Amino acid sequence: MMIKIAVDAMGGDHAPKEQVLGALKAVKAIEDIEITLFGDAAQISEHLTPHDRIHVTQSEGTIDMGEKDPIRAIRSNRKSSMAMALSSVRSEENDAVVSSGATQALIAGAHILVGRMKQMKRTAIAPVMPTAQGKEFILLDSGANLEIKPEFMVQQAHFASVYAKEILGIDQPKVGLINIGTEEGKGRPLDNEAYEMFKNNEHINFYGNVEPKAVLDPPAEILISDGFTANIVMKTIEGTAKGMGTMLKQEMSQGLIGKLGLLLSVKNLKRFKNRMSPESIGGAMIYGLKGVVIKAQGSSQSDGFKQAIIQASNVVRQNVIDKVGTVLDKEEEA
Repeated sequence: MMIKIAVDAMGGDHAPKEQVLGALKAVKAIEDIEITLFGDAAQISEHLTPHDRIHVTQSEGTIDMGEKDPIRAIRSNRKSSMAMALSSVRSEENDAVVSSGATQALIAGAHILVGRMKQMKRTAIAPVMPTAQGKEFILLDSGANLEIKPEFMVQQAHFASVYAKEILGIDQPKVGLINIGTEEGKGRPLDNEAYEMFKNNEHINFYGNVEPKAVLDPPAEILISDGFTANIVMKTIEGTAKGMGTMLKQEMSQGLIGKLGLLLSVKNLKRFKNRMSPESIGGAMIYGLKGVVIKAQGSSQSDGFKQAIIQASNVVRQNVIDKVGTVLDKEEEA
């Protein structure tokens, strides 16, 4: 059975070229997906090589990346590429949607047009990040909720645990709470309440507190906090990696020996840069929705968008949302 993916072809910094090229790469890499590109058919056709598993649906307009009222934007632009792609998941024309459009508009649109799971009170953005050891960890919530109740964080941890098992292949993923210290009792009232709930939940493999300095070599496969904190952690990681790469290049450009070293290390520096790039990370799933919605980074190019499409197809293929629903239903019954 074909997995059908809706792509918002007009959202992002490089739309629609990179979205189209990413879709072409995705259908070449995976045989059981069909893709529908929502956007301006004329612009899409400039980059699209005809393919029997890629279709185009004409949309009208886009949601601006700097939109200050995302809810109004979605409600007043139901024919936009983002809104139409999201609506196609709710109507079950497609199984998942991938967009690199405005984050808050995508979250608002997903709530309105796809709907939230009844078992989850808050959604969460959860990118899969690389570690220094070449492994991966899930970081959430990376921006959906600036403030949150600890019981909602427990629901998100359950979702992340199922995702880690089904998509990342981690049998007993550990959950770590991002905090200013590792000792119990550290942090804000929110952190202390969440700590107690995690510790006392027999269905969550709780590690304990994890300091931000350990996030690139984390002792747990899932790191969780409120959207404000986790978003700062994510952006600090990205900015530090970029800054370190720049400083390293500057230092190696000094003097004859340094320049020779730089010349010999070009491939290594490129690999270092790519480990934190959108092309490597792919996309972040929005947890808690009735359908699969993947937020690709706004700067994603074709390889990154291909990865986001592959991620979406894997989530559908592994039936992650239904499995999360089963876990949360059991949690409510306990």
